[in-house]
Amino acid sequence: MALARGCGALWRASRLPRCFPAAARAHSSGGGTVVPHTSLSRPPWPELKPEPEEARRGRHAALVSTVNQLIQRQHFGRLFAVVHFAAHQWKVTAEDLILIENHFDAECGDRIRLEKVLLVGAEDFTLVGRPLLGKDLVRVEATVIEKTESWPKIHQRFWKRHRFQRREIIVPKQTVLRINSIELAPRLT
Repeated sequence: MALARGCGALWRASRLPRCFPAAARAHSSGGGTVVPHTSLSRPPWPELKPEPEEARRGRHAALVSTVNQLIQRQHFGRLFAVVHFAAHQWKVTAEDLILIENHFDAECGDRIRLEKVLLVGAEDFTLVGRPLLGKDLVRVEATVIEKTESWPKIHQRFWKRHRFQRREIIVPKQTVLRINSIELAPRLT
């Protein structure tokens, strides 16, 4: 028992902080522990200093004025948009066809407006919503072209060694939309 107590005291004594020689203390980073400068002790990229608020606001104003000039002159080329519709995100341009795997209330020939627009872009700029762009900023309209059913799909369940088999024929519904137009507001704020 005395031997066990002696080992415990010896172990505790080995964990006490030791005095470092003067050469090691000179290279330490002030905290008392000597940590070499590696990619694990600090990140490999340089630390970025925060940009002053005035400079950030000036850069933002210049960017908004440039985009406003492009929109006023209608000199932005073909617009594209990313819309969220029927639990999917679609990248669309004017005159695109979209095949959606369900039916909704609109009838064939009805014009609908896709209101959940995540992003609108052109050749020279992109407007990104956080998470959505405002309804007054962009307008994406579509027409319901066709409502139909897909080919039959067979869903089969089978448990081996249990004499269990089930077959189910599923006919998914489909809707085809044509994107009529993507319109941008005449001016950003």
